Amino acid sequence: MRQTSFSHRDSHRGGAMVAALVLLLPFIFPALFTPLGRAFPSVLSEWNAPKPRHSQLLKSALQRQIPEKQSADLWKPLAHQQLKPCDLSHSSSSLPEKSQGYIQVFLDGGLNQQRMGICDAVAVAKILNATLIIPHLEVNPVWQDSSTFMDIFDVDHFINVLKDDISIVKELPEEYYWSTREYYATAIRATRVKTAPVHASAHWYLENVITVLQSYGIAAIAPFSHRLAFDNIPEEIQRLRCKVNFQALAFVPHIKSLGDALVSRLRRSPSTNEVDRPDYIRRFSDSKDEQGTGKFVVLHLRFDKDMAAHSACDFGGGKAEKLALAKYRQVIWQGRVLNSQFTDEELRSRGRCPLTPEEIGFLLAGLGFDNSTRLYLASHKVYGGEARISTLRSLFPFMEDKKSLASSEERAQIKGKASLLAAVDYYVSMHSDIFISASPGNMHNAVVGHRTYENKKTIRPNMALLGQLFLNKTLNWSEFENAVVEGHKNRQGQLRLRKPEQSIYTYPAPDCMCKA
Repeated sequence: MRQTSFSHRDSHRGGAMVAALVLLLPFIFPALFTPLGRAFPSVLSEWNAPKPRHSQLLKSALQRQIPEKQSADLWKPLAHQQLKPCDLSHSSSSLPEKSQGYIQVFLDGGLNQQRMGICDAVAVAKILNATLIIPHLEVNPVWQDSSTFMDIFDVDHFINVLKDDISIVKELPEEYYWSTREYYATAIRATRVKTAPVHASAHWYLENVITVLQSYGIAAIAPFSHRLAFDNIPEEIQRLRCKVNFQALAFVPHIKSLGDALVSRLRRSPSTNEVDRPDYIRRFSDSKDEQGTGKFVVLHLRFDKDMAAHSACDFGGGKAEKLALAKYRQVIWQGRVLNSQFTDEELRSRGRCPLTPEEIGFLLAGLGFDNSTRLYLASHKVYGGEARISTLRSLFPFMEDKKSLASSEERAQIKGKASLLAAVDYYVSMHSDIFISASPGNMHNAVVGHRTYENKKTIRPNMALLGQLFLNKTLNWSEFENAVVEGHKNRQGQLRLRKPEQSIYTYPAPDCMCKA
């Protein structure tokens, strides 16, 4: 019998092939790897824990001394500005004598993209003199959350606030029981409008949807995300969008209750010897007598695998991470990521790389936040796990999140529900003294717009400046700190008027705001 011998080179090559196959398997058979991904979240992409990339800056940042005046100025609330929220409580319009029919929309994306879609759906119903069916929220393919409108938002409040503007019903009338998502998924249907262009005009809806309503009594618009323009829209419709976003969309009571509890706990000052105990907050009661008055910052840390892959930037996780992100990018977007044609240095110098937890920590330290700062981490899942945020935690040891602040009983109602988790983060973000986001996105846009409307301080990172600073490996802490402070003087909540094509939800002035 012939024996087969293997050389050391053959063995090495075989090992490399096996390693490559392991990396590819989750993309070839994704369903098989769902349990594995939950049990070992880092096994396929973070074989090597990411190390600090700016160790020299870290050493100096840990020893930083913040001048008292700089700290006081940082926490100072925004001065009153020339505009304030318009009085939207009384509508200047009236309900039509007869509804043209029912408008049904199917909204994809995460919570904040859906939030904007809800506002647009109300506006379209008003444009068409139609009755709105409570919007259907699609199951997000990334987060797999099946939460409905009524699971997230107070539907009775929603209907009541808008009762003088449009007619809204919670469910399909019996005669239209067939008009479901499944019905439209199986074939082309005459009642489905799927040709609405991105940022369609009010005129487009009057020309293309009204005939469907008149013929069938119902029109289902899908897709609907970003399907209404921000420019050349009647003032009445713009004001209605503002009313929906800032007044009609209130979270359900248990979300608000949990949010209030977290805010209350964040405002208390823990003793320094309890900083390493993740459950110390839970030992406090939530009685009103013990409400604190301390200040805290919300950091929206959008640093998940989906975002990291789409950015096409290098985040310091080594070859395994680069390969995993490149494969994820290829499978999910099939080459439709324009950033991938640029080098990491080019992307960073142009401000197109999201800040890592380490980098956002240096930004906060450079701005003047000291190591006693109460920091709330608004984040679903951090790519790279605890190792990725270790530097940030060393700079800000009083950093909290939902898990550290809430009991297991409190978290049970929102566990595994990405939209409800995001709703809690949104609520806490709106009640913080300062909000800062590590990268642009729907959460950033929604909260920044809402805080602008309420004249609350929000720090917008200067991404291009920071990208260039982090590329400079010879920069000392003093130089970095001076550049950060100078580069963010006018990025702390100062009112910015909306420009053409910009979102009314991110820039509510002047459409939603009037002279003070």
